[in-house]
Amino acid sequence: MIKQELESLKNKGQLRSIPNIESKSDGKIVIDGNEYINFASNDYLGISTKFDLRREFFKNSDYLMSTASARLLTGSSPEYKALENTVAKIFNKERALIFNTGYQCNLGVISALIGKGDVVFSDKLNHASIIDGMRLSDGDFFRYKHFDYDSLERLLSSKRDKYKRALIVSESVFSMDGDVADLDRLIELKNKYNCLLMIDEAHAFCAYGKTLAGVGFGGDIDIVTATFGKAVGSFGAFCVSSEDIINYLINKARSFIFSTSIPPLNIAWSNWLLTEKRDYIEKQKAKLNTLVQYVHKYITDLGLNTVSTTHIIPIVIGTNEDTIKVSEKLRAEGFYIPAIRPPTVPEGSSRLRISLTADSKIEDFKQVLEIILAANINPAEA
Repeated sequence: MIKQELESLKNKGQLRSIPNIESKSDGKIVIDGNEYINFASNDYLGISTKFDLRREFFKNSDYLMSTASARLLTGSSPEYKALENTVAKIFNKERALIFNTGYQCNLGVISALIGKGDVVFSDKLNHASIIDGMRLSDGDFFRYKHFDYDSLERLLSSKRDKYKRALIVSESVFSMDGDVADLDRLIELKNKYNCLLMIDEAHAFCAYGKTLAGVGFGGDIDIVTATFGKAVGSFGAFCVSSEDIINYLINKARSFIFSTSIPPLNIAWSNWLLTEKRDYIEKQKAKLNTLVQYVHKYITDLGLNTVSTTHIIPIVIGTNEDTIKVSEKLRAEGFYIPAIRPPTVPEGSSRLRISLTADSKIEDFKQVLEIILAANINPAEA
């Protein structure tokens, strides 16, 4: 049965395998002995490959390599308190709680907050971690069409009063489309219908928006989740919210309670970057945002369209087979942009997800677009 399912995935062009990555450097990646320009990284500020930063950090570091326990037992440390205080201040929230991954964070927060008699209203293109959190909860959930806030309001109008607690959930910058949610509208609806509002800032934190906090800073947002594993170039994730909600999660979020915590070494690295190297992060963010402006102007000047306004640029091709062919063509020309296929994206919307970082170059992006256009793919469908 398993062999048959694997064969079916292969026939549909959806069989995945782990690439043999040998090394990564600023804007580049080596796979199977071949070096490529990397347009697939979520290391938006290029921090994870900066040797000078690591060398400076390790000069005075003497942190444990393991906690060997969950935080509610012996897995906490002063490094955790310091980082949680730092993140809470960045978002101007009462308190923060660190989770091991972004997936575990969203899964734990939603499944803890939503129980029997409660409900979630979720953007249809929200990340798998949000979907799985809803499925794991004991509550009901409804998914509204992407960015269709009139549809969301119709759902709220007809369903909200049938439930106790209600939660509206959306990403800020969407991971596969690079478009940005209308947070003001979501805040309006959450207040009108007495809901909690949760925003996932994973792809905006330290990379997009007026502050390091992402898109929704200063808005009436009850819960924010994000990750250290993207723009911060580290590991782990967090939730920021009120004192009461964080205390509730400490007692109810199973993905937090039953996981061995992240080593203090990683926690200290994240906090060091966000405090001692905050100016560097701001500089890299400004560099990325300048590149993003150039790239989108170039796209507009070519007469092409994309839903994205950010550092994530989707080129929707459609079929798995065609997307793989273009990805392989790009790889043959020295560019690493893997094909993104279902179930990561909806059926019929397989795509190339171009991820810009502070180390990307406009000349390389132009060459990528030339290769795609030569393959008779229409980026206007992106």
